[in-house]
Order: sequence, then C-alpha cells, then structure tokens
Amino acid sequence: MADMTTKLADLIDPEVMGDMVSARIPKKLRVAPFAKVDDTLAGVPGDTITVPAYAYIGDAADVAEGDAVAIEKMSTSTRKATVKKAMKGISLTDEAVLSGYGNPVGEANTQLAMAIAAKIDNDCMDALQTATLTYDGSAAAIGYDGIVSALDLFEEEQGCDKVLFVHPKQLTTLRKDDDFLSADRYQAGLMLTGEVGMIAGCRIVPSKKVPQVTVGGTEGEDGQVTGGTLCYACPIVKLEGDPETEDEVPALTIYRKREVNVETERKPKVRTTEITADEFYVAVLSNEAKVVLAKFKA
Repeated sequence: MADMTTKLADLIDPEVMGDMVSARIPKKLRVAPFAKVDDTLAGVPGDTITVPAYAYIGDAADVAEGDAVAIEKMSTSTRKATVKKAMKGISLTDEAVLSGYGNPVGEANTQLAMAIAAKIDNDCMDALQTATLTYDGSAAAIGYDGIVSALDLFEEEQGCDKVLFVHPKQLTTLRKDDDFLSADRYQAGLMLTGEVGMIAGCRIVPSKKVPQVTVGGTEGEDGQVTGGTLCYACPIVKLEGDPETEDEVPALTIYRKREVNVETERKPKVRTTEITADEFYVAVLSNEAKVVLAKFKA
C-alpha cells in the first residue's frame, strides 16, 4: 500500500518551485516585457556577449549607364555585456511549512519571483538610461509639447508604436493634459502590459524605477552637484521598426544564460529549509536608435 503521508520534501520540491517561480516572474515585470528575450547563450561557453550596431551606409546615388557604383564599407560599433547572476534566498521552518497560516511555500514562490523580477526590471531600466539620444525638457513638467519634441529626435518618416515610461508622480500632470487619452477609453484588446493611457502616440507605462536626475548645475571638487533642475529621466522606446528603413534589432534585449534555478538545503539541527533561486542573464540596450531619454522637470 502506498504511503499517503505528506512529507516536507513533497511540499518543498525544488523542481516544482522552479517552474512556479519562472511562471510568476513575467507577471511581476514592468519594463522587461518590452524587451526581446534571447536564449542563444544557453549552453554556450563564455559569459560575455558582444552586441553589434551597424552604421548607415548613406543614401543611394544616381549612376550613369556603364559607370560603376561606389562600393561602401559597412562599419559597426560594438558593446560588450557580461552575464550576471541575480539571486535571492529565504528560510522556512518546519512549523511554518506544516502548520503555518496560509500557504508559506506558495508565498515563498511569490516572494522569490518578485525579487528576481525586480532585479531584471532594474537592469532593463539601467540599460535604457544609457541611451545616446536625449531630450532636455527640464524647463517644464511632462506634457504633450515636450513629448512631441522628444519624439522628433527619432527623425521618423513612418510612425510606429512607442512606449513612454514615466514615474507615477508624473501621472497627475499627464491625466490633466487635454491630449491625454485614458486607457479606459480604448477599444477592447488594444492595451499593452501596464499601460494607463496614450499621448502623442506614446503608450504610457508608469514605473517607480524611472529615476530622478539633475540637469545642469555645477559639479564641485568633491563631486557634488549644486544647482541644476531635478528631472525624471523617462525613456521612450520604439516597439516596432520601420520595415522599409530598419532591421528588426530591438531596442532592449535580455540575454539569458539559464532560466530560474531553485535549490534547497536542509538544516537538520534547527529544522529549517533554505530555498535559493537564481537566474543568469544580462540586459542590453541593443539598438540605440530606438530609444530617446526624455528629461522632464520633476
């Protein structure tokens, strides 16, 4: 007859927990859902990825009959990124697992997923903050006019979907803007993850990860900046390229070396089980032409 006794090992199963944590991470992400996930590093030796960026070869020119076309040399710039390990651990006593209020093991899965998702999101926002296309809107708070001026840095000939990350404290100003369209007025099925509305063709996604920066000011000998204007550094990200003029290199890419791995370690003397989870990845700004960093007065 099979043993029907519930054992601690049945409740804390690393493989099952790993699947649960992996499934819950996407629901906790705010910035990363707009990145492409690349698993080509999985199982490949090495921990460094080189991301190429191709320079434009220039417009085509008229060529007379019989003349040879000028051959252009393609040039590239590259940036290297090293895979990192995000890790978090917790400890559960036997009493908590077997007789604790609620579902301690399920809560452990949720907490581990939140911790890793937050780290991935932080790295994605940090990558966006390295954008070379920047707009100085420090003279005024966020609004339609400033957003349009920032969008013009893309020099688009054909518009495409974009997402604008803003700090939640900027939402009140945006919602009072006559050109803001609240998401509750959308047609069903048109809203993206975390989107609350749209302005100037940008889908607005609030995130507390949007940092404050100082624009202007004077840096002293001690490295401290005095004066200047406190601003929110809001990334505007192109979600789709112009199929006629751009390739499909995304603005942001997450290279994963390995998915979430959960391991447990038993501490018999104190009757606790330590649970740790990690993920190996790196978030990279993979197409600088698709990101504008707009700085608006806080």
